[in-house]
Amino acid sequence: MHLFSVRKDNAMIALRKQFPIGLNVNWVSAIAAPKALRLNDWLLDSSSLTARLKSQCTDFKVMLIGQQIEPCSASEANCNIIAGEQVLIREVLLLCDNVPHVFARSVLPLRSLTGEQQALANLGEQPLGQVLFSNPKLHREIVEVAEIPPSQRVCELAALLNLKISHNLWGRRSLFTIENKPLMVAEVFLPSARAYQ
Repeated sequence: MHLFSVRKDNAMIALRKQFPIGLNVNWVSAIAAPKALRLNDWLLDSSSLTARLKSQCTDFKVMLIGQQIEPCSASEANCNIIAGEQVLIREVLLLCDNVPHVFARSVLPLRSLTGEQQALANLGEQPLGQVLFSNPKLHREIVEVAEIPPSQRVCELAALLNLKISHNLWGRRSLFTIENKPLMVAEVFLPSARAYQ
């Protein structure tokens, strides 16, 4: 049994105290990324990460670290999401068979959470990816990737989860739109993720 499954309650209490963890990392266009990142089929897979993880494990879970409304930071602003506008920040862990594989941070502008998209504000421990990719109006606009050194704050999360980091972590960030409503999802593959195998 993975140690995280034994200590997950204590780990989640500690993680929730750290919320928001944030992702202030150096994102680059997937086209201009280092070769190792460009060739990784997990990073550049255009399908649902949730669906792919589910297909590779018996027990898939989402664990909500936290969510809150705050002004959008300059580092997360882009041509569709404006720095300073009110956004809902949601941070979760994606687990396969009780092992944390992915840390995900979503930036959902409040102006996007109208109509059918209001439901995105109340997902709890439902996977956002499953909801997004079931919507035929979803478009992925931008994909950026990052190589994240162990000194970054998101790597402290791995330590809290008792996951040893022996290499830089990889992440990707996608801007999506649904009926011209933007939202951004960043995913960091934790040390135990299949992306490194």
